[in-house]
Amino acid sequence: MRPAVIAPHGHRRPEMYFAFVGCRLNNFCRRTPRVPISKFALGRRDRCVGLYRPVHVKTLRSQKLRMLLTHRKLLQAKAIAVENDLRATLRNFGLKVGLVGTIRFEARVRELVDNFPDLVALVEPLLVVRRVLREQISILHRRVLAAVRNDEVCRRLMTVPGVGPVVALTYRATVDVPARFRKSKSVGAIFGLTPARDQSGESDRPGAISRCGDEMMRTTLYEAAQVMLLRSAKWSWLKAWAMKIARHRGMKKAIVALARRLAVIMHRIWIDGTEFRWTREAAAA
Repeated sequence: MRPAVIAPHGHRRPEMYFAFVGCRLNNFCRRTPRVPISKFALGRRDRCVGLYRPVHVKTLRSQKLRMLLTHRKLLQAKAIAVENDLRATLRNFGLKVGLVGTIRFEARVRELVDNFPDLVALVEPLLVVRRVLREQISILHRRVLAAVRNDEVCRRLMTVPGVGPVVALTYRATVDVPARFRKSKSVGAIFGLTPARDQSGESDRPGAISRCGDEMMRTTLYEAAQVMLLRSAKWSWLKAWAMKIARHRGMKKAIVALARRLAVIMHRIWIDGTEFRWTREAAAA
């Protein structure tokens, strides 16, 4: 006789049923323990309509890369939070840190509290925590650079203006298998960079971007588009296209449109095994 698993009431989902069957376990509901979950796990309508579709399971390598990027982002957020807290608390005593870089931040804080021994004792623990966080961020960032250096796909993605190591590696880990997208245009919709639509009866109103899908990938694409439009000095047909949208619709909408097109172009570069072409003639060739 196979071992049994009692599932709580309200959690009789089809994926649980298939997981239990795959493990060769008898599964029953807690409230109705004599009725197997298989009796009501999949209704006839669910099976016919196809409400449940297979979900892509990322490869082990992509999961490890995503873990690296997530941990790096987490440490960055904590380090920034510590720095902001130091700025805010010292400001209460009239001590302004001002515009200083990451390297000179600790020296600037020590300079401000040098004449206040009681504040030194309160500030020192946060400075130690910040120093450790910055050291670990540097270690993780070097691992990101090493992973990009050894990945041929990431090196080709970095030929796109505005796309750096972090953006390329995030795209590599998020897409994972480019063949699962039949069209490159579908990538923008998967990342939530296409307008949502409010449809009801005869009305059909486009709204803001849907913001569905991977938030980290959407954020990095937006940052890459912002860098291309506002910081990159080298001109390209893609930047000219985005600047034309900025003149007519505004800079924010142009950045979102450029982020969506970056996702499409990067997918096509990955599929075709090519690099970014800076002119229209080269892109059409």
